[in-house]
Amino acid sequence: VFWRGQFSKIRYSSLLFVGSHDSFSYWVDEKSPVGPDQATAIKRLARISLIKKIMKKWSVTQNLTFKEQLEGGIRYFDLRVSSKPGEIGQEIYFIHGLFGIKVWDGLKEINTFLEQHPKEVIFLDFNHFYAMDDSHHYFLINRIRSAFGSKLCSVECVEYVTLQYMWEKKHQVLIFYHYNLYEEYPFLWPGNKMPAPWANTTNVHKLLQFLETTLEERSRYGTFHVSQAILTPRVKTIARHLIRGLKNTLVHKNLPMILNWVKAQKPGVMGVNIITSDFVELVDFAATVIALNDLLLEEDESAT
Repeated sequence: VFWRGQFSKIRYSSLLFVGSHDSFSYWVDEKSPVGPDQATAIKRLARISLIKKIMKKWSVTQNLTFKEQLEGGIRYFDLRVSSKPGEIGQEIYFIHGLFGIKVWDGLKEINTFLEQHPKEVIFLDFNHFYAMDDSHHYFLINRIRSAFGSKLCSVECVEYVTLQYMWEKKHQVLIFYHYNLYEEYPFLWPGNKMPAPWANTTNVHKLLQFLETTLEERSRYGTFHVSQAILTPRVKTIARHLIRGLKNTLVHKNLPMILNWVKAQKPGVMGVNIITSDFVELVDFAATVIALNDLLLEEDESAT
């Protein structure tokens, strides 16, 4: 979308990318059972169909499909996956409270975009797994390999990964896999190369403070880094605002302040690397983040 030649030699860990939080949750299935990521009490409550409708309002964190997110500049995807307990076979689904689409369908949609845009590179971060044993993992990893094939970038020292490197190798996908089987596959990057500290707060001031603190810690590691610019509802938040849902209760009101924080950031070794948000299309989130990369070019010019 926005890569011009002058960015091609800059390390990926110094560039600034836009990500979406719970990237796949634009569609969840109210008819499916509640996911294994939920507490037993919620599973019991969810036998009442109204409860599932309410859950949906709090489970959906994005409005856009993968294709629409990619077209809007999103390049980092936060993925939580699960088997469906009781279902025959090893099929794996996206999950956030309720089940989403099959992972395979999502991967195919992403691959179609990459086929049409051979210079684009994306991060897929598989960071939560539910109701999965090793056989489910092998099934999923084979799905990833069949979807992307030679587009998958093998694990390298983070410092080596630049756009030019990816183009030369014809790689377009970096997969992060937070489960110990990553050691068996050269194209699975360990989860610790993609730390994504989570503020777990409903308070926007606490969130911004947390983002600042975790950025200061970032420079110590040879890794990528996710700043999760998201607020997380507590049980009482949901209880007080049942019908309004996540977007109307937490996101709309606080996004302008979060966006102001984003505008004050800079890319680079000590700076922000990947910023994720809920409902990425509500404000000029992607465009704002992407534009900050121009600061790197200004630095280059002043150094020459």
